[in-house]
Amino acid sequence: MSENSPRQAQYWYNTETGEVEEAAQKSSWKHLMGPYPTREAAQQALDTASRRNEAWEDEDADWRDPS
Repeated sequence: MSENSPRQAQYWYNTETGEVEEAAQKSSWKHLMGPYPTREAAQQALDTASRRNEAWEDEDADWRDPS
């Protein structure tokens, strides 16, 4: 990104408050998930993480027992 181009907004999901935060965070990093490209994606952070975890667990189970 060049110095003259506008920065694209980034969003974080705060696991402590359940709120979406934009740009400079006021919260501790240990409570934030992200960054996400849109507010909507950040609002779905927990669902996205849950789906990914389930997929990874399924892949691990297949790897351990390929039968």
